[in-house]
Amino acid sequence: MRIPVSWLLQQLELTEDHRELNAEQIAEAFVRVGLEVEEVSTLGPVTGPLVVGRVAEIEELTEFKKPIRFCTVELIDPEDDDEGETGLPATTQVVCGASNFVEGDLVVVALPGAVLPGDFVIAERKTYGKVSRGMICSARELGLGDDHTGIMVLPTGECAPGDDAIELLGLTDSVIELAITPDRGYAFSVRGLARELACALDLRLIDPAVLDVPAADSDAVPVHIEAQDGCARFVVRRVTGVDPTAPTPWWIRRRLMLAGIRSISLAVDITNYVMLELGQPMHAYDLRELAGGIVVRRATPGETLKLLDGRDITLDESVLVIADEQKPLGLAGIMGGEHSGINAATTDVLLESL
Repeated sequence: MRIPVSWLLQQLELTEDHRELNAEQIAEAFVRVGLEVEEVSTLGPVTGPLVVGRVAEIEELTEFKKPIRFCTVELIDPEDDDEGETGLPATTQVVCGASNFVEGDLVVVALPGAVLPGDFVIAERKTYGKVSRGMICSARELGLGDDHTGIMVLPTGECAPGDDAIELLGLTDSVIELAITPDRGYAFSVRGLARELACALDLRLIDPAVLDVPAADSDAVPVHIEAQDGCARFVVRRVTGVDPTAPTPWWIRRRLMLAGIRSISLAVDITNYVMLELGQPMHAYDLRELAGGIVVRRATPGETLKLLDGRDITLDESVLVIADEQKPLGLAGIMGGEHSGINAATTDVLLESL
């Protein structure tokens, strides 16, 4: 179980004596209440100029064997009246091999003089026939996670060119990794761990589960549990009008990354976030793909299901499935099916909570 310290501290009402509580002190508190701490790691270190930039122009360099781009990146918002006070150049130009971003995207730029994790020094250099004055960074290069499939693209509206990326990304945070035993399943959540900390440090818990939840609408999706021996309770809530193009807010993506979970899409990220924070597993279905209500039942011999990981499996009567009135939608408590999974066109979602 990997958890950033900042997430834990958000759920504690800190007193004056605990304002400067650090990762090592938190780890010691976990040990006192019988939890095994495997590792305490500090992000970074990252020093020097690391800023948000807006990709203004992309030149594709097509004469090389692999995709190479020469990017002009704005480091000062052209509409900012205080642009002379930042100490940054208006733009910089960077050679980049990633292709998962477009003009207008906000990215993280390490300028010459910055030092990234692993003592990787950023300097101006000539490469692929161009002068690169910095580097556009991926999450792995910043020590935020293992994803190196492309550079980080930040959500618009949450930051602007020239913003200090060290502060924005929380690169001074620490991560605590614990080995949780099966008999303490409640500790597989931030809420459960924060409750243990509150007891160990004599602090008040700020419970994230204490919420006023709106009543369900009258057009609820019916649920029928046939296999009572395998599932005693199954709750669903429909959410309509979701914008499938909306990005996951950065603060959610950051916490998922530090916990070792890759950001996928807004709907899927929210289910993973709730699972980590509250310890409540969830699953999201594309409501358009459901035929009628939800049925929790045993599979019929010979039924087939294509899982989210692409595997085609054949089921038998020992398998508990979540189904609609025509077909299985997923393996109960294990993995959802591809047919009803969230995709780039999903606007109406059915949330499941066992």
